[in-house]
Amino acid sequence: QVRLVESGGGLVQAGGSLRLACAASGRTLSSGRMGWFRQAPGKEREFVATISQVGGITDYAASVKGRFTISRDNAKNTGYLQMNSLKPEDTAVYYCAAAAGADMAKTAQAYDYWGQGTQVTVSS
Repeated sequence: QVRLVESGGGLVQAGGSLRLACAASGRTLSSGRMGWFRQAPGKEREFVATISQVGGITDYAASVKGRFTISRDNAKNTGYLQMNSLKPEDTAVYYCAAAAGADMAKTAQAYDYWGQGTQVTVSS
């Protein structure tokens, strides 16, 4: 069993930055893929970013590419999402997810473990 805990959310003005962290316990995060998803009010959960087991391969949703960076520190059992040039439409609850498997994945069904989410609010 893996427990994921996100942190780093908050309120920021448009154009600002936030760095989310996802701390894993119960099992080493390094044993599988990691991803970030988000859910805005009234909308379905959507893919944001994913990173492979080793961390050398990443992929992003078109809406965040060039602004967000996913990374991981397997030694610290922690994943990160650096968010720059934030826009009001980035406002959502952000969730980290993990699963066994070396490859990245962009669908929620590919992940077995989820955090409780952290709120990100971007004001205009």
